Amino acid sequence: MTPAFRRNALTVVLAFLAAVAGVMVGGRMLSRSPHHGTELHMLLHQDIMFDAKQEAAINGLEARFAVQRATLEAQLRADNARLAAAIEREHDNGPAVAAAVDRSHRTMGALQKATLAHVFAMRRLMRPDQTAAFDRVVVWALTPAP
Repeated sequence: MTPAFRRNALTVVLAFLAAVAGVMVGGRMLSRSPHHGTELHMLLHQDIMFDAKQEAAINGLEARFAVQRATLEAQLRADNARLAAAIEREHDNGPAVAAAVDRSHRTMGALQKATLAHVFAMRRLMRPDQTAAFDRVVVWALTPAP
């Protein structure tokens, strides 16, 4: 094998591994969110007794947010695919890779902002005697487990 062939083969293998790693990291981030969100939803209903009016309003918020979240998660998967393609093309941290990373960061930020807007919209539906329990559950959800 010539040195140029070895270098090109190594570059292709490294680009492929980087693309796979990016897709795996993105996939893990997305797969954890629904599970943790489900846990959060369960804890809210376990710790806070909502009246029928609150339940109906929260269900409406949940339905709207589910659509918004699914759209942003699909965008993030597409961003990861573009990142993988850019890595495969450039075999380096070139302009297309940097642009793809920036795009995925914008999408992640939009998802986080939408999630916070949803959380605060739910909080506004609560009575003052419910907000302390709500705040505890939200803080728990944002605090990494040791």
